Amino acid sequence: MPTPSGPCLEGGLLPADFYAYGELLSDGEREKIEALRTFLRTQAAPIVDDYWARAEFPFQLVEGFGRLGLLDWADPDKPGSRPSNLLGGMTALEFGHADASLGTFFGVHAGLAMGTVLTCGSEEQQRRWLPAMSRFEKIGAFALTEPHGGSDVAGGLRTTARREGDTWVLDGAKRWIGNATFADLIVVWARDVDTRQVLGFVVEKDTPGFTATKIENKMALRIVQNADIVLEGCRVPETNRLQNANSFKDTARILRQTRSGVAWEAVGVMFGAYEIALRYAKEREQFGRPIGSFQLVQDLLVKMLGNATASCGMVVRLAQLQDAGVFRDEQSALAKAYCTVRMRENVGWARELLAGNGIVLDYKVGRFVADAEALYSYEGTREIQTLIVGRAVTGGLSAFVR
Repeated sequence: MPTPSGPCLEGGLLPADFYAYGELLSDGEREKIEALRTFLRTQAAPIVDDYWARAEFPFQLVEGFGRLGLLDWADPDKPGSRPSNLLGGMTALEFGHADASLGTFFGVHAGLAMGTVLTCGSEEQQRRWLPAMSRFEKIGAFALTEPHGGSDVAGGLRTTARREGDTWVLDGAKRWIGNATFADLIVVWARDVDTRQVLGFVVEKDTPGFTATKIENKMALRIVQNADIVLEGCRVPETNRLQNANSFKDTARILRQTRSGVAWEAVGVMFGAYEIALRYAKEREQFGRPIGSFQLVQDLLVKMLGNATASCGMVVRLAQLQDAGVFRDEQSALAKAYCTVRMRENVGWARELLAGNGIVLDYKVGRFVADAEALYSYEGTREIQTLIVGRAVTGGLSAFVR
């Protein structure tokens, strides 16, 4: 068996990738992951605690993300094939392993915003927006959730779009929109007042009638700049209406793909929390010896490793199904639900292992515990995911409230 060099390798064999899932990547893919890991370790890790404490975003990292070429494949003017879902998933894992806030920033920009342009934009729209977005020169946001609607947004969307000639007038409000305070391009979903269908629009920063206000006092993902958005007579040209977004089914196509990304990020959070706890168990001494030599501590470590390894196996298989073009909505839903529940357990056990130090930001686990709460809820709560899976396994018996 080859020496494991999995997604969290740092200068040698790292025990988090216990089954060497990283060996499934090609040499070229592994080089990209290692470059991202090095950047996150050397440039992001030293500063994220400070920015998390201040609830500010480290804009100095954005140019570095662009230099890594993570999204070069999305530029229509550059040759190259779309990366495998396995590589995309392990990219999300790396971000989650370093910091869930940075992972969310990347997921919103690359998965939700760029993914919508790729899936629902015309060829002209893709050429207009994707090159700059792929270089991180223009940042994207995705505005679907509303103040009065989260889980019921498919049928309860209140933001409206009214056509006036070659212009659309948007009115309504959105909430919890990541990146929105500084994003250049915001994908906004609104209901056509005439057809009642959900349409997608790209609203550019500084468009009159569009305002984004930062949500303060968050206990999780504090680096992410979530915003309340208000749209008051916001006029958007027809050329900014996403030409292939004509119903909520098109919105759901985006969410089906990005939901698996949240599962991958949750695995990264599990890996990160486990590694912090393992390192602490080897270094912290009580009763004259490292606490890692006590049975109850080893029990916690092994449970954490089991959760992370099982969850990683699930998302690896999901990526393989995605690459084969045969995966289903309920498979993404199960991965999101299962992995985030296991993540919650893992960060709690890591906090338990560190005892009082687990609530001090200097030891990092407290940040992982807090951020896990947001991943557990966004992109569809556990309850909604279980109803999607439950409907599938019962042959179509829906338990959704109508």
